[in-house]
Amino acid sequence: MINKSRKERCTKSTHRLSALLEVGSVSIMSVSWPERISSFMRSPSQFMCSTTAEAFLAEILRELRDDRASDPIKVLLLSPLLEHPTLLCPSVSVGEETALELMSVFSQCPLKSLVLRCHLLLALTSVLICSSCVNSHTSACQDFLDLLFQMAQDTNNVQAAVLPLRATACDCLRELEACLPGLLSQRLELLSNLRQKENSGLHQAYTGLHTLALRNAVYLLTQREGTGAGDLKAVLASSEGFVWGERADTASLDMSLLSALTLGLMGRVPTLQTGPDSKELRSLLSSLLEDSYLLTSLSQAALLRRLVEILAMVPAVSPTIFRAQLLRLLGTCEVCLLHVTLLMKAAFTDSLFSAEDEAFLLKRLVGLSQHPLLSTPEKLFYIDCILHFPENRPISCGDGDESLPVLFTPRLATALVPTLFNDSASMLARFKLLSLVYLEEGAEDQDGQGGRGLAYLYDHLTSLLRIMENQGSREMVVTFFRACFLFLLYFCQVRCYSEDLTQRLSGMYRKQTRLAPHLINLADRTQEHLDQSGWALALLKSLQRTITEAPLAQLTLQDLRWHLRILARVAEEGEIPQRATLSFLLSVITSSSSVLCVSGDWHLGASMLGVCRRLLLHPSLDSLLTPLADLLQHLTCHYGDTDIQDHARLYYTLLTTLSREKLAGVMSQGVPERGRQAKVRSLSAIVSETEELTGCLTVQHTERTLLALVRLDSREPGHPEPVSKTCSEAIPGGSPGQEAVDIEDYKAKLQSFNPEITLQYHLTHTGVHDPRLTSSSAFACTLTSQTGATRRVDQGTEAEGV
Repeated sequence: MINKSRKERCTKSTHRLSALLEVGSVSIMSVSWPERISSFMRSPSQFMCSTTAEAFLAEILRELRDDRASDPIKVLLLSPLLEHPTLLCPSVSVGEETALELMSVFSQCPLKSLVLRCHLLLALTSVLICSSCVNSHTSACQDFLDLLFQMAQDTNNVQAAVLPLRATACDCLRELEACLPGLLSQRLELLSNLRQKENSGLHQAYTGLHTLALRNAVYLLTQREGTGAGDLKAVLASSEGFVWGERADTASLDMSLLSALTLGLMGRVPTLQTGPDSKELRSLLSSLLEDSYLLTSLSQAALLRRLVEILAMVPAVSPTIFRAQLLRLLGTCEVCLLHVTLLMKAAFTDSLFSAEDEAFLLKRLVGLSQHPLLSTPEKLFYIDCILHFPENRPISCGDGDESLPVLFTPRLATALVPTLFNDSASMLARFKLLSLVYLEEGAEDQDGQGGRGLAYLYDHLTSLLRIMENQGSREMVVTFFRACFLFLLYFCQVRCYSEDLTQRLSGMYRKQTRLAPHLINLADRTQEHLDQSGWALALLKSLQRTITEAPLAQLTLQDLRWHLRILARVAEEGEIPQRATLSFLLSVITSSSSVLCVSGDWHLGASMLGVCRRLLLHPSLDSLLTPLADLLQHLTCHYGDTDIQDHARLYYTLLTTLSREKLAGVMSQGVPERGRQAKVRSLSAIVSETEELTGCLTVQHTERTLLALVRLDSREPGHPEPVSKTCSEAIPGGSPGQEAVDIEDYKAKLQSFNPEITLQYHLTHTGVHDPRLTSSSAFACTLTSQTGATRRVDQGTEAEGV
């Protein structure tokens, strides 16, 4: 029951909110709450455009206090407070008033409204935590904690109306302790007594709450100076009061230090020096371990993890107290329990695990990673545990590095050899594991051959290649290239295998050109991770040779698309000669049987220009000048797409007019240090290769007219000085009568056998000077011709210079 002072505060809160509770004159029962709550949960920001958080909260509280509303509607009304408490209770004062209202509703709920009462407890917890009432030590939070402990202390009450409330109370207390570590550190004795008294299924909830509070209490002691065994005894024997924010000093706590246990960094875990006198803590831990048999697997794993953290912070307690649990944990088939066992091994190494235990645990992992009844994620987890196995005497000291334990010998690894019957994920995991096993064996010997294990891995790789060549699925293609990368990552230095793999990949591309993106990605990733190796260059050279030496008669447009992507990647490497590439491109576009230029395919033209762009940046551009210029000129004159012609003309102009340094400055904008293009963009928003020229080729509009067209009248040789017309007025200008005569003249010529109309104009400078223009500026003029109702606009460019 709520005490008298709490009732008074609830009454005062009700009066403070009375103004808001009376908002609106619409009947409460007429409000469609399911629709409103659904609209709010779907988009809170959009819902708040039609109301305010304060008014919406007042409506919810008013409906909760209405006896005519059903329990399902009230449970639905609590969902905004559970999901978005900070939106409805943005401040401590609003949160406290809301909590008092909810506690008043809770006290007035009948016992049969069990679901509603449980949801009220959860909503109270959410509001108090998210509105910072817990950190501010408000009276509402104190009252709520007293209420929760009052329900939690009713142990062994298994009545249907009480049992769910007690479970919810334990969950709320655990959530409050997790959000404010050390809050319940003065109630450890009380929590221990409740755990020992509870005989129902709620014993698990009490155990979890007690363990969490104990772990946080010990951690608080490690953060205070001068604490010892006496302070630990006092904390374990306390049963009254709460440790609020000012005493716990949670702002300075760094609970992430305990995560160092998962990385095996015991030196970073804070410790509490208690001396040999810590029998109370040892007795308490032993009691918790005895109760662990009554818990589910997940709860056991959580309990053992927290006990490991406690023992890591209190070195005086020997980890041998886990010895009785070890046999059961080593033989478990539960993933969570095996994971916490590995955590214990990483934390305590040989002080808890003997050499025999270590060998048995490793064999256990090998057996589980190939068990036919386990799912693929479980098998992958066990393989990953082998890669990160915490040894008693580790050789490598790298944190998080993947290295095999010393006891994982090639003989033990034979059970995990990859086969074609494995799924892709398991196959790659096994392939990586075996690659690490045979890494030393695969070192090149006197004959340039690797060991038998390496030979098996390469045979497996070639088997995947044969499957892929026979129209394998996309999953098989991705698996093969990932396996190739793993093989090269560990055995790229073995020349006999790396060279043979290069030849096989080139032969595969000859048959299936659609694999070009995978080959490019393989070359990129290999070059990124093995920058000292030349395998990626060798692969690109081999692909270039495969493309340029293939007969043109068998070349299709689809193959050409992939060839151009490969050649564009090859052109990025300055160490690869590019004459063969240019010869191939020239033969493609100039061949009598070629339909490339006639078809005018924009995508093919853009891909070819992409190769040309990269060739403009090639270190050996001086030797490529003539064939590259011929290629660009041929595209300018004969390609069937105007946009490709324009850009080819632009590249040709840049190539023939700019110096090597200026050309590199113009073309290499946005290219990183290693020469790879970071991002390909466009100048005209159409072609994807020339946007980097935007800053250098900016079109500037003038305010005044700089150029004028002067018409030459051929019909009247004795005509006086022609009239000057600007670019925008030259064609449509003139008198109406003159325009009529011209139109009749043009119509008469169109009726003849030679309908050719000659228009003669002089383009002159008007004498207006613009300081932004120089003698090297380029001008553009728009010609507009109008005949009757027909009007045509042509674009043209004039020569450079004023």
